[in-house]
Amino acid sequence: MRLSKSWAVASKDFKVFRKKKLVIYLMVVFPLLFSFLLPAVIVVAKTSTAEISILLPAFTFLYLVLAGVIPTTIASYSIVGEKVEKSLEPLLATPTTDSEILFGKVISAFLPSITGILGGFAIFMFLMDLVTRARLGYYFFPNLNSDLVFFLMVPLAVIMSVEWNVFVSSRASDVRVAQQVGGLLMAPFVGIYVAGELNLIGLGVTNNLLYICAALAVADVILFTLARATFRREEILTKWK
Repeated sequence: MRLSKSWAVASKDFKVFRKKKLVIYLMVVFPLLFSFLLPAVIVVAKTSTAEISILLPAFTFLYLVLAGVIPTTIASYSIVGEKVEKSLEPLLATPTTDSEILFGKVISAFLPSITGILGGFAIFMFLMDLVTRARLGYYFFPNLNSDLVFFLMVPLAVIMSVEWNVFVSSRASDVRVAQQVGGLLMAPFVGIYVAGELNLIGLGVTNNLLYICAALAVADVILFTLARATFRREEILTKWK
């Protein structure tokens, strides 16, 4: 597989994304809203020290929900959007291999998503430290668990979401349908987040986070294998209407 070809595919998609207001909104505005609103909740609600220790790990995990939301729209436009706008067929007709095209699509959805999420996460940690320094007497971030979420869990979740949405988009012929089906991946992340808020799952427990990371890594391998096995340019060219 030639990485230069995959990067050429991704670069083409980056140019398209800059013209899509919804993509820019999800990539920039949505993470910023989380970054400012979550610290505001702690301040306005006047939470106790015990409540803060439960809420902050759950709030950190909330960024995995973003990892299920943002790539959905980007990956959908990357394949189905191109099909609708009649710009995918020329790409599929080039000597670029299926794996190179698929990897390029993964890159084009992964980089904007991870940039927006981690950028918002960094702002969130900075603002939360201002709050915890005043309320707890020390800076809550960074810590081992936040590093696991920041450097391992979020990237793995973004990769999983991208692969799932690329798979869904390669089988769909409508952007809205692809987004709706792709958005189903948010369900387990939302469920774990709610369980953390209710203190049913200890999201501040390192071992629990490692288990989730391991599950995400296995899912990434399975989904990439599935996406590569089902992404067929001939079928897209001849059967999509």
